[in-house]
Amino acid sequence: RPVIEREGRTARAVFNSEPGRPTGNIVTGRKGGIFMHFAITGKAAHSGANFAAGVSAIGELAHKIVQIHALTDLDKGITLNVGLVSGGQSVNTTAPYAEGQIDLRYVDPADRARVMAAIETIIATPYVPGTSATLTVKGEFVPVVQSADSKALFENYQAAARQAGLTTLQGEFSGGCADSGFTAAVGTPTICGLGPVGGLAHTPEEYLELDSIVPRAQALALAILWG
Repeated sequence: RPVIEREGRTARAVFNSEPGRPTGNIVTGRKGGIFMHFAITGKAAHSGANFAAGVSAIGELAHKIVQIHALTDLDKGITLNVGLVSGGQSVNTTAPYAEGQIDLRYVDPADRARVMAAIETIIATPYVPGTSATLTVKGEFVPVVQSADSKALFENYQAAARQAGLTTLQGEFSGGCADSGFTAAVGTPTICGLGPVGGLAHTPEEYLELDSIVPRAQALALAILWG
């Protein structure tokens, strides 16, 4: 991130060749995202012979997941997803340890602090007596918010795209995060999603439209030349 921000500050414009949208459009706005890890400590005990002496970290994990997911607000573009979990020692032992990884996405930068505070409260609050938990931020992307200069850059690219035969290309918003958020945040005109058209990302059905490679490359080259 520091390298991208430093280079971004010295650049006239930033073109990020993330995949083009399934519609054929490029990206003029993106969500911000934070990736977190939380770890829970409980107490091991035999789940049949000594159940009352145990403290289940997995039980605590379940409570926290429900509370974290409840922070989702689709109307505001805020989503919470605990996408990875693990824990426990054996099936006949109350779990002494459990962990999960959280994906937070948001649109409005003002929502970041509010949602993060709520997550921190959930992690710090024990629902199963005797458990404790810690939270670590593993990585973060900031939103791409279109400025007046970024809008002008998009219009320049759009004109170049028409010359390459992409006559219906528009800008659209994406819920995904990208490094383009770092350059947009330091004030450099930025547009994203200029790569070949594709879709269904992160699934076995992910695809790329081969016939989009050449015109997208031509549009980018023309936009740079005209800039």
